[in-house]
Amino acid sequence: MSSRILRAEPLDRHLYAPFGAVLEASEGGHRLANQGRARVWDHLAELVNLRDDARANVSVFRCAPEFSRPVPLRVFERHPFSTQVFVPMRASRYLVVVAPGGEAPNIEKARAFLASGQQAISYGAGIWHHPMIALDADTDFTCIVFENSSANDCEVAPIDSALSVDLM
Repeated sequence: MSSRILRAEPLDRHLYAPFGAVLEASEGGHRLANQGRARVWDHLAELVNLRDDARANVSVFRCAPEFSRPVPLRVFERHPFSTQVFVPMRASRYLVVVAPGGEAPNIEKARAFLASGQQAISYGAGIWHHPMIALDADTDFTCIVFENSSANDCEVAPIDSALSVDLM
């Protein structure tokens, strides 16, 4: 079995763009709302539903932290007909791992990103990704995905090699 260690890089919207979107408040690009007491950043991520019979599922994931270093990776999954959005509700930092690919993830081109608790992410429809990895404590995420309760909602691909992430 081959072994490979990915180096986590800071989550950046430009580097992450091929896989989805980073949702965060930034210095510019906002509008005022609520009588000027709020700033709003619009259209940060696309929500895609490619099936007429699927409906939006808004849920909460509570993820236990992973304390092993380097962080072991176990499986990749994808939602071929829907984007998936994760918004941290109670988080310090978490790991986002993605891989390009068609019918299977391309492990050789996998990338790891270290997200802050102030950054949310979306995975594009069909993007291979590792399940959420909390790092420091139990972490709650709001998740938004379109599902129809079929086997096509989520495809899972076990990782056949020893793949892990170094947090640097």
